[in-house]
Amino acid sequence: MNPFFNGLLGINARNLLFIQRSTSPYTRVLIDNKLKTKEILEKNNIPTPKTFAVIRSADEALNFNWSSLPLSFALKPNKGFGGAGIVVAYGECKKNHSRAVGSPHIPTRTWIGLRRTHLDTNFLSKHIIDILDGKYSINGTQDTAYFEERIKLLKEFRIFTSKGMPDIRVVVYNSIPVMAELRLPTTESDGRANLHLGGVGVGIDISTGKTTFAIHHDKPITFHPDNLRIPLAGLAIPYWEEILELAIASQQAIGSNFLGVDISIDKYRGPMILECNARPGLAIQLANRAPLYSRLQRVEGLKIHSIKQGVQIAKNIFCDDNSHEQEGLQRTDIIGIRENISIITPNGITHPTVAKIDTGAYRTTLDVKIAEQLNLTGIKKYKHVRGVLGKENRPIIDLVFELRNKKISTEAFVADREEMKHDIIIGRRDLKRFLVDPAKNVRIPYSE
Repeated sequence: MNPFFNGLLGINARNLLFIQRSTSPYTRVLIDNKLKTKEILEKNNIPTPKTFAVIRSADEALNFNWSSLPLSFALKPNKGFGGAGIVVAYGECKKNHSRAVGSPHIPTRTWIGLRRTHLDTNFLSKHIIDILDGKYSINGTQDTAYFEERIKLLKEFRIFTSKGMPDIRVVVYNSIPVMAELRLPTTESDGRANLHLGGVGVGIDISTGKTTFAIHHDKPITFHPDNLRIPLAGLAIPYWEEILELAIASQQAIGSNFLGVDISIDKYRGPMILECNARPGLAIQLANRAPLYSRLQRVEGLKIHSIKQGVQIAKNIFCDDNSHEQEGLQRTDIIGIRENISIITPNGITHPTVAKIDTGAYRTTLDVKIAEQLNLTGIKKYKHVRGVLGKENRPIIDLVFELRNKKISTEAFVADREEMKHDIIIGRRDLKRFLVDPAKNVRIPYSE
């Protein structure tokens, strides 16, 4: 079996194991309501595009003050999905002579849409009525239309599109970004970045923020379909650290433990949250050539105390080994549940052994016979501890050992571990410089 398919997340597993368990029905309804989501994000000082106007009824649409709109904007359905129903105005036509329907005293305005099409107030009014009728709603019910600030294209993305807006989707679970992709619009997708419409998905290495692999209609590609001279791998995403932090902050503000966060980068304002998705698509796995299910399992239950910690854990766990080798970066801070160590005596003699990494224990413990063998008999003090045999007064010695080329000086317990599998356990007191990954392959023990 292809190892790629081990841990691949399917729709049923996504819905049952992650969406239903991580997001309440109330929260899912809230996420589907883009305006409510924006309110929550704004209250938490998370940047989103500015809302210019909200239209909730046909009367409001027919009597809308078109002169209140800026030169460019995006018109969106509040409960839309998959990019359907979104109309973008890139600028205004210079000549506007007729009158707006329902507003005889307000001159009609005409804007420039995608591919130089004209968007006049009559067209926009009809489109708003379609939105209100639920034509683009996720559940087919009546909806709300709103005008929003148009994101200005970042210069780094101009090579991919002259119209349309790329965005970055980050899947966040348990306050840790587990997978990300750059979504690029194409001529086929009519300027939208949605993959099912013909957009391109490009995987992003979480650690470096650089693009890796790309797909179009779920098949691997190397170049952008609109320009075969443009390679898709190796692009450094601007503001990468900030993007990951915003994704985590959004997940925490919304209150869903599993969330897809769509982020776009404005030329002037930087990264902004476009929308959140309670049911993020699964083609992101193809773009990253990595299974999502196994990534979600690896971070489940981890205690995250800050946004920056969540970003750092993601970078450590989900980095691309090859990209780190190319950049000369070290990855010695992620350890497994068993590790090769070297105990260093006061005389400088090294004793190699295999240690158990035990985050359930506070202090490191060394077997008494090994301590005697290495002449580590200078007892500093005793401490009362509760063990499997009840309370005991356990001696403490000075101990120096090397783990992953890092020398650690500590105070360790000495105890009889003759019946135990390992001569030494490393407690969490001495693991502050490491991240323990239980799924990491066990290192090969030293031979006798």
